[in-house]
Amino acid sequence: MSILVNEDTRLVVQGITGREGSFHAMRCIEYGTKVVAGVTPGRGGRVFNDGIPVFEAVERAVKETGANTSLLFVPAPFAQDAMLEAAEAGVEVIVCIAEGVPVLDSARVLRYLHSRGSRLIGPNCPGLISPGAKCKVGIMPGAIHKPGRVGVVSRSGTLTYEAVSQLSALGIGQSTCVGIGGDPLIGTNFVDVLALFDKDPETDLVVLIGEIGGAMEQEAAQYIKESFSKPVVSFIAGATAPPGKRMGHAGAIITGAAATAEAKNVALKEAGAHVVPSPGAIGATVKSVLGR
Repeated sequence: MSILVNEDTRLVVQGITGREGSFHAMRCIEYGTKVVAGVTPGRGGRVFNDGIPVFEAVERAVKETGANTSLLFVPAPFAQDAMLEAAEAGVEVIVCIAEGVPVLDSARVLRYLHSRGSRLIGPNCPGLISPGAKCKVGIMPGAIHKPGRVGVVSRSGTLTYEAVSQLSALGIGQSTCVGIGGDPLIGTNFVDVLALFDKDPETDLVVLIGEIGGAMEQEAAQYIKESFSKPVVSFIAGATAPPGKRMGHAGAIITGAAATAEAKNVALKEAGAHVVPSPGAIGATVKSVLGR
């Protein structure tokens, strides 16, 4: 089983005719994702990859193809309009890859998406993948994933790939891997994803990868302590980061004691998570917890 995306996902790619959009749309198709439409204003009527229609607007793409998920390859200044357009068309899951989306734009989008019942993954994220369902919606390398029963949720794309690579090398497959994004304001947080994994009968354990900045990991720790029923293996990046300096992601900046890696690790450990000191220990720790 999987969460958020599966074999029933019908994907529309906004920006499919651009360099990044066309490249990653092909990688999604090769992985097995049902890419049913593309959208590029001014290029409606074209055909992508000898069969995928390109539309002027998301609304028409949804009406004619039944698309229920959108993957955005749209520059940051235009991402707000693209996300709003997808939500207005009734798209259920919207994945925004773009980095540098203004926080005010994200705030406006999230308020509207909440009213429409759409879910946003990102901005500034690698997307998500359900290996068993052969569905990839994003930019993650599909070859390193294998079907299994470990869920992965992370603020960092590259650390997600590192964790997945370790798991697959040890013969431990994944149910779904979700990159929630590294911006200060994102559409889906750790608690949202943990709640979905908790209800998934085919996810036995969750790997949670956080980083400095904000209090999202402490909120996750509280949820794990009070409501989560499955083992969690966690790693927090940024243990040596200096206060006040942004590290990689827009949200990765220490502003107060709660935003440090140390504080997050303490909260997760007190919640019962298996906290690992370095990313290189993620796979081995998961194997140990699963008793393999």
